[in-house]
Amino acid sequence: MKALLSIEAGGPDMLTLTEIDDPVPGAGQLLVRVEATAINYPDVLIIEDKYQMRPPRPFAPGGEIAGVVEAVGDGVDGWAAGDRLFAVIGHGGLAEKALVDARAAQRLPEGRDAGEAAALLLTYATAIHALVDRGRLTAGQTLLVLGAAGGVGIAAIEIGKALGATVVAAVSSDDKAAAARDAGADRTLVYPAGPFDTAGSKALADAFKQAVGAGGADVVLDPVGGAYAEPALRAIAWEGRYLVVGFPAGIPKLPLNLTLLKSCDVCGVFWGAFAARDPKANAAHVEQLMRWWAEGRIRPRVERRWPLAEGGAAIAHMAARKAVGKLVVTP
Repeated sequence: MKALLSIEAGGPDMLTLTEIDDPVPGAGQLLVRVEATAINYPDVLIIEDKYQMRPPRPFAPGGEIAGVVEAVGDGVDGWAAGDRLFAVIGHGGLAEKALVDARAAQRLPEGRDAGEAAALLLTYATAIHALVDRGRLTAGQTLLVLGAAGGVGIAAIEIGKALGATVVAAVSSDDKAAAARDAGADRTLVYPAGPFDTAGSKALADAFKQAVGAGGADVVLDPVGGAYAEPALRAIAWEGRYLVVGFPAGIPKLPLNLTLLKSCDVCGVFWGAFAARDPKANAAHVEQLMRWWAEGRIRPRVERRWPLAEGGAAIAHMAARKAVGKLVVTP
């Protein structure tokens, strides 16, 4: 089979398309013919050895797939060759075939697009865990979403609306603002490119405050970080919840006096660890996501699809923060 391998640490241009042996499913595993692989920001980091997980090389990036079962390992019940599934696998997805832990596999409903399925689980499961478990978002509250046109951002907009919140989407361009409105955002804000001096940071904080209204944002979901974090925190409501999701703009340093003045919480969101520690709660979230998907209340937006040989270009597109919705590679 063909696989796009990281042989040494480096950027997307270092990936090599190689012919390798088909993997063999071990106990508890499924061998899956990959129909689609979603690209996420961890794929940018993992090939540069900057992610918390460092698989031994050579390895294929791509941690989120959809496909068809080809073979079933020992001890697996309920799955058979020909079944369609989607799953988060950590890495190995940028290949024609991949191994999936049967416990992590989700059935792909009949008629559903493999690209949308591959683009669903990581971002939407992160967003529902963030907003429900960590953010305690309820109907009538105000949600501010940074990076709102990215995968997690779009998911947060749709889930925020499904939960009955007023959603304010902050993005970096007019095109991304249009995508956020299409996903259901009530209001949008286009912010300038950082970094900011003191005056610029204050101006951005004022813009956030105006966008969310006098009461402030009950929940701020931040998958961006960097210079945008402190201005967004300044727009939070009394006893609000600031959700730390990611850092493509850099790891920020927040002035903790703001948390005292607003009596607010700063909450980390690590969906992978949550799913491993509380699989029952995660399964309940996934069931809710599947209901909302069937009802049309959420819909993974696939911006663009690349062939396997151009998977590095998809990762580069993600690294450049150009993505609107999700990016998919189709082996």
